[in-house]
Amino acid sequence: MRHAKEESSCSATEAIDLISAVKELHGLSSQELNKLLKDSENFTIHYHTEKGLMKIDMEKLAAFLPLHLLGVLMSSDRDETLFRYLLCGIRLLHSLCDLASRQSKVEQILLDDVKVSEQLLDLVFYLLIVLGGYKQENHNFGLIPLVHSALVASSLHLLTGCIASQWQDLVHVLLAHPKVDIFMDAAFGAVLTAIGFLEIQLSAHHIDFRSLTVERMVNFLCQQCEASLQFLQSLCQQKMFRERLLRNKELCGKGGVLFLARAILKLNVPPFTGSSRIVAALSRMKAKILSILLSLCEAESISYLDEVASSPESLNLAKSVALEVLELLKTALGRDPKHLTSCSDRSYPTGFLQLNAMRLADIFSDDSNFRSYITIHFTKVLTAIFSLPHGDFLSSWCSSNLPMREEDGSLEYDLFAAAGWVLDKLSPLDLSNGTNLEFTPLTNNMPQTSYEHQRTSLFVKVIANLHCFVPTICEEQERNLFLLKFLECLQMDLSKSLPEFSINSDAPKATTVCRNLRSLLSHAESLIPNFLNEEDVQLLRVFFDQLQSLITSGELGENRAQDNKFEESTSWDKFSKLNLSENHQEAQSTGGYSSPLLRKDHPISNKRRGTLKEEMSENSAFQEVEQIYVKSDHIDQGDDVNRGENRGLSGRGASGGLGGINTDVQNVETSGSDTSSSRGKNAVHQMENV
Repeated sequence: MRHAKEESSCSATEAIDLISAVKELHGLSSQELNKLLKDSENFTIHYHTEKGLMKIDMEKLAAFLPLHLLGVLMSSDRDETLFRYLLCGIRLLHSLCDLASRQSKVEQILLDDVKVSEQLLDLVFYLLIVLGGYKQENHNFGLIPLVHSALVASSLHLLTGCIASQWQDLVHVLLAHPKVDIFMDAAFGAVLTAIGFLEIQLSAHHIDFRSLTVERMVNFLCQQCEASLQFLQSLCQQKMFRERLLRNKELCGKGGVLFLARAILKLNVPPFTGSSRIVAALSRMKAKILSILLSLCEAESISYLDEVASSPESLNLAKSVALEVLELLKTALGRDPKHLTSCSDRSYPTGFLQLNAMRLADIFSDDSNFRSYITIHFTKVLTAIFSLPHGDFLSSWCSSNLPMREEDGSLEYDLFAAAGWVLDKLSPLDLSNGTNLEFTPLTNNMPQTSYEHQRTSLFVKVIANLHCFVPTICEEQERNLFLLKFLECLQMDLSKSLPEFSINSDAPKATTVCRNLRSLLSHAESLIPNFLNEEDVQLLRVFFDQLQSLITSGELGENRAQDNKFEESTSWDKFSKLNLSENHQEAQSTGGYSSPLLRKDHPISNKRRGTLKEEMSENSAFQEVEQIYVKSDHIDQGDDVNRGENRGLSGRGASGGLGGINTDVQNVETSGSDTSSSRGKNAVHQMENV
């Protein structure tokens, strides 16, 4: 209220002069203002308006403008008129800050005066609070979405224009401010509200991107939202800001960042109406919010995933975001790169969306709070990938030359141009004559082989994470969950799981899967140590050995009926008579692979993968699979209809854990190299405890 009282103390004449100055001068760039100042005396410019000659003391304008705008914001109704005036004021303030490099007097006032700098920060903070809390009962917004989104982006970028141009300097200023938590909450909240406006426009039933007017309006909203999100991303890339953000209870403990992430990941263009630049903008926004989540998850001081898992509400919210990431991956991995090469428009970069999504999948699958969830919801896609024809699998996952790869992109945001497009060109509701505003994204590429190898290494890491079981961290029901789920999915119809690929349901699926896994394992070994560590490759090898042994020993059938319902031809009685430990030992001795690699320490936060070679039991997988197949034998004799419903997790739970299985422990303990012996001895101890 102190600012309101100071503002009210100004004379009516001075207030009118400030309002007139804002309305008349906001359209002048810093170069035009500089030219007027060169022709002026005593820092007073003469400006011709429709009402006549106007004299403006630029020194007073620079000194009082931040406080004036703050007073107007606090005392006026939250409507379109206020937002448009504030956008004019922010635009003028930005031009004055840009003018400071040419006019030392303006620099002394706006950049060197501590009091004015504090007023600038207060203005941005309070404006973001208002923008984040803006709500309207109906959806007859008029131009509000355009002005609102431009205000959010402009107020954020005003900080780099008026406070500090370098990100590390800006972070120091923000963290030193006593209201930094309020700024964080308000900034993420304001961007979330702007994303809400964009979502309403995208989901409107009457939207038609063939209309130039509609396409321009939605494209403008995308540009402003992306510019705001890019600003937050740049802040989060600074370690000090990221560490401070992790201690913000509203954004991390209560899921504020996750709400924004979920809203962005749900944005989609209606089918058959998409504009290529809008589709690319949405993709870049999704890549940027995933980048923010990655920066938080990879922080060293505080575990972000532990923070969100601290309450059931935030954990469920995090799982809903994880599900959106998996859905995004399902769509991305289901596209055939050869088809994209022939039909896609590559004029706009789409960001590292798939790569960032795979990085998050790696992190989620390596955390005890999410591993089971990822296993349940993503194994079918992984199984479908391994069921691809061998040539398609090699070109997608074992190649250093993908036909199509992602390109990252960042916006060079122009506050003056963006605000002017709304204020000057969108004044009439008929936007058909408006000029086009385009911020061309700057392409940021990584070396081609690096992209392909990172993509494949992340694919391997997800499999390794899901197959790893650490008794001291994981829950018992997670033991071999991935292997069992994979076998369950292997018996499903996967032809529609990857829409743009052709998966032949009549082909010998088990043979194809084993062949693809063998090729991936060979390729993964070549990625050590630059892209993969030895532990990840060893886990992939163990998974392959176990899967191949079960399929080979059990003669897993893969024929399908004409009605596309899977008919199992496996001899279930053979599984009930197998000595699975001996089969596994034989698979290790004849598989043609070298002895297990020595463990390489992997920097993982708490609740993540532990020491593989001392804590993982290879033998337990076969015991549980044997129980499932034995149970399936009884099901086949009873009721064919319920055959698929008692496998996987439900089958394992019904079979009563590890009891009743005659396991040859000695074979586990003595098989493999010396390093695997320690794991076998540990497995003996674990199984005795069970």
